[in-house]
Order: sequence, then C-alpha cells, then structure tokens
Amino acid sequence: MSSTELTGRDPSTGRPVAVLVTDGMIASIGPGPAAEEVWLAPGLIDLQVNGFCGHDVNGAPDPAAVVAMVHALFSIGVTTVVPTVITASEEQIVLALRAIAAARAADPLVAHAVPYAHVEGPYLSGEDGPRGVHPSEHIRAPSVAEFVRWQRTSGDLVGVVTLSPHFAESSSYIADLASRGVHVAIGHTHATPEQILAAGDAGATLSTHLGNGSHTVLPRHPNYLWAQLADDRLNAGFIADGHHLSRETLIAMLRAKSLDRSFLVSDAVALAGSPPGSYSTPVGGTVELTADGRLEHGTTGMLAGAARSLADGVANVARLGPFSLGQAVRLATSSPGRFCGGRGVLRVGAPADLVTFRWQPGDPTLAVEQVLVGGQSPISRA
Repeated sequence: MSSTELTGRDPSTGRPVAVLVTDGMIASIGPGPAAEEVWLAPGLIDLQVNGFCGHDVNGAPDPAAVVAMVHALFSIGVTTVVPTVITASEEQIVLALRAIAAARAADPLVAHAVPYAHVEGPYLSGEDGPRGVHPSEHIRAPSVAEFVRWQRTSGDLVGVVTLSPHFAESSSYIADLASRGVHVAIGHTHATPEQILAAGDAGATLSTHLGNGSHTVLPRHPNYLWAQLADDRLNAGFIADGHHLSRETLIAMLRAKSLDRSFLVSDAVALAGSPPGSYSTPVGGTVELTADGRLEHGTTGMLAGAARSLADGVANVARLGPFSLGQAVRLATSSPGRFCGGRGVLRVGAPADLVTFRWQPGDPTLAVEQVLVGGQSPISRA
C-alpha cells in the first residue's frame, strides 16, 4: 500500500485541506495547514484536444507522439485528456484512432488519462464559416456503418462525435449512438432551430465550442446559437482563450447556459505550447503565433486554431469579473467530468487526479506545481 498527502486551499471554499492518497484513490480529506499558500483542486479535464507542444493527433500520428502529448498536458495540470480527431477520410480517421488506442496500450498513465476519443466531424456543415478549417472534400452525411467501423478498428475508443444535425440522417444517427452510450455533440452547423430541437429529441447532449464554428454574420433571431443556448438538454463547451470569444460574449453565454451546463475546452492544436513566431502548417499554410497565444493566418489575420491551454482558460474566466476562481475551476473539472464517469471531484473514493497551483487575481494562467495522475506523479516542480 502506497500513500502520499497533498495540501492546499480548496478553490471552491478557500479553506486549506489535506488530501491523503492511497493506492491511487483519495482515502481521506481533512483540514490542511492554516498558512497554506497554494491551491489544490482536481486535475483539469479537457474534452477537446487536437494537439499540443508540436504533437498532433490528426493525420497518421505515431503512438509515441500521442503519449508525448498527454504527458506534456500533465505538466500544465490536465489529467484527463480527450484526443480529438477532425474531419478527414475514413482511412485517416481510423489511423488516428488506432494510434490513440496504441498509446493507451503502451502507457498505463495515458490509459488512465484518456477515457475515450472525440471525433469532430466529418458530418459537419459544408458552408464557409460553420465548416471552419475542416477540409470540405471530406464533409459527408452521417453513417452508422462508418461509426461501427471506427469502433471495430479502435476497440470501441470513440466516446464523443460532433456533427451538424442538418442532414436527413441526423436524428437516426444520433439516436443510434446515444443507445450505445456515446455522447453526441452539435457543432460546426448551419442547422435550423427546428433541426437543433430534433437533435436534442434524438439524444444529443453537448454543444461543441459554442459561439465558434459559425457564420460571421447571423440573423438576430432565430438562429442556431440561440437554439442551443435555450435547450437545457445541451451542455456547452466554450473556448475561453480570450480570442475565440470576446469577454462580453463569454460572460453572456455562460450566464445564459448556466454554470451547471457549461464547461471549458482548449481545442488546442499542435502549435499550442510553442514559442511565438511564424509557422508553416498543413492546414492554413503560414500562421503567426503571438505572445498572448493568438494563432492567426499570416495573410488574413483570421484565427487558425486555438493555442492556449486549459489552465489559461481557467485563469481567463476567473479574470472576467463575475466568476470566482472556484467557479472557473469547476468549469474545467467537475463540469466536464460528468461526461467522463464523474471525474473531477474532491471526494473520498475518487481517483487521485489532483493538481496544486499558484494563482492570484490577474494572473494569465495557473502556475502548476504538482500533479497526481491516478495517484502517480508524472511531474513535480519546486
């Protein structure tokens, strides 16, 4: 039997706590040292990660690259990672899923940290704006047969699928996946409010990075953003990097959807975690990564993906004004944890996925000091 103890202040209460970890589980939670200066929280949960620190989930990734990406995310406090595969040919999607499955088989910490994979597409809107940077040549209608092939070749790895419910096949596809226990998300869509409603009726439960992957100009009402905000069956992910949604938009959307039905994602691409500079990418060509984490096309200035971490997103929400640090942490722990078997909580008997960090009002990120993943320490900083 192995035991360790972490101490820090609980962001939800401000009170110092001591968490005893035994054999990878939280064994007890009690009072901590009164002079404690660091924060202690469940590890962060990111339901949408395309890449990080030069490692890409898409294309034909080497399993070692997926392992390296997950371990790099440990260093910034993310202990649950959902690798996200975007629109591509079926062959390319299968190759990516197989690499993720192989990474889980090769590394026990990765197997613990990666509960499933997220396939964002290929059943998306083909219209400019909602399509984003997803390749138009691979946009297609939903196919249960294709989904079954994904699962057969990856060992039932796929746990979330993002689609646009404007296709005639959408409702039957959503109902089929929901019956298998797979979460279905609405995203990159030009669907009507009636089609959004039908998707919820069929079993869709998520909205992928709501407010992004949409037209630049929309009718005031009705539109697919209002429809998703109004449907209490849909839990919405938000990219809180300070670039994808303005301060006012993010505040209004979080209030409209409510903190109970909201969560943060990074939607990070491979250049996230890289130093500022000019880069050449397979999608988008030349891009510029600025010092404040904005990734933009070198010629148009349009966003070319997300390049800030989930820890940055938590700090940004805590800096908005209306929300406390505890509420911001909740949006990246217990809120997304509901879709990962109840992870992201400080509770006796829960897996010991924990992070300690320093943060003061105004800080742009969480300064991670110690991380436990399933009770093990993949990184530690003095």
